[in-house]
Amino acid sequence: MPEPTWSVVVPVKRLPAAKSRLRGALPAVPHEELALALVADTVRAVLACAAVAEVLVVTDDARAAAELGRTGARVVPDAPDAGLNAAFRHGAAAAGRHARVAGLTADLPALRPAELAAALRAASAGPPGVRRFVADAPGSGTVLLTAPAGVPLDPRFGVASAAAHAASGALPLGGDWPTLRRDVDTAEDLATAARLGLGPRTAALTGARPAAATPG
Repeated sequence: MPEPTWSVVVPVKRLPAAKSRLRGALPAVPHEELALALVADTVRAVLACAAVAEVLVVTDDARAAAELGRTGARVVPDAPDAGLNAAFRHGAAAAGRHARVAGLTADLPALRPAELAAALRAASAGPPGVRRFVADAPGSGTVLLTAPAGVPLDPRFGVASAAAHAASGALPLGGDWPTLRRDVDTAEDLATAARLGLGPRTAALTGARPAAATPG
């Protein structure tokens, strides 16, 4: 059977307000540069994923919009301007009701396209009409939420989002996908992501060796 195709929605905050808990993690690097690097490496990996037909970046940050638009992502203005879940819903609506939609967090700088593809394949193979989600490494948050065509994404990102998504009827995906599950909120998270292998933009800022490119 042909590989399923997905529209992946990636909300991006205005860079000065993004990743506040990471502020100062790299003292020699302006905070906005680090925030943009995390996003750029995440979107780069998604664009390289064979299961993905389109990446929709929802943002009102002019710099992020310009850079990510040049990579091939479709930039959608954050018209609701009402937080993360509203941005996910807005991006899902832009994808269209006939699209398979996945909501992905923008702070996965170690993400491998093959791991995202495996998670999306697992979501496609699950019970019909059911939303699926991937919890973050600690298990309390969510990095990926999927919805089949015609099913609302119904995002519940935020504190304890894994439990919130489960309570809403979404089913967890249990694959061993370390780079997909490794979101970066703190300096410790960034160090863990570096051990997994960072994308080129974040690696250049940290001085780490970039991860070898792998097919998606």
